[in-house]
Amino acid sequence: MQLNEIVKILNADFLFGHGMGFREISRAGASDLMSDILAANSEHTLLLTGLATEQVVRTASIAGVAAVVLIRGKKPAQGVVDLAKEEELPLLTTTLSMFVASGRLFECGMPGLSNTR
Repeated sequence: MQLNEIVKILNADFLFGHGMGFREISRAGASDLMSDILAANSEHTLLLTGLATEQVVRTASIAGVAAVVLIRGKKPAQGVVDLAKEEELPLLTTTLSMFVASGRLFECGMPGLSNTR
């Protein structure tokens, strides 16, 4: 599924990466524990998280995450957006909760993360 489709499903807004909307996303994961993202096969994944920190961007970059969506309307500090730009990692925000955002993606056929790397 393309990131632009996900933006519509989640009624999300780009904080960075609007021009990367054609990026392909193969599955989604939802977590506030970055160790869970590192432990899973996160390549080409959409990460849903309530954490709006530089650590999220760094972890996503290391894990090969394709894009990050901040839930519950979170707005990160400018340093987080700047780091996302540096890492060329699309960063979005949605007012939806993690539960509702995950459910909408699942309903549209998006698979979840696998447990193994």
